[in-house]
Amino acid sequence: QHLKEGGLLQLTGAEPCLAGTHFMIGYGLSKAAVHQLTASLAQEGGGLPKGAVVQCILPKTLDTPMNRKFMANADFTTWTPMPYVAEMFSNWIEDPSSRHPNGSLIKILTENSVTEQTVV
Repeated sequence: QHLKEGGLLQLTGAEPCLAGTHFMIGYGLSKAAVHQLTASLAQEGGGLPKGAVVQCILPKTLDTPMNRKFMANADFTTWTPMPYVAEMFSNWIEDPSSRHPNGSLIKILTENSVTEQTVV
């Protein structure tokens, strides 16, 4: 058993996949499956240990070297910095009261270099 009682299972979906993704159908399908997995695991009898929580972040675009390489002309002020994501995860692990409710899909959007979380 890898997830302990009271633990956190953190999955990554994608904000664009809340709607249709005609420009990237395969990607949209795979991320929508992660959204569904999150909801299914959070249900009673979903298989999580007692008190464990599953959450799914829905970033729009993460600021990674690979994204910068292939989208060099993009507006990076709308990209979510990886240190923000790392600190968010660290807070959720260290302080379970800071977690969102079990089964949450958490939209993470950055505008003008300011990042906010919204449960959808």
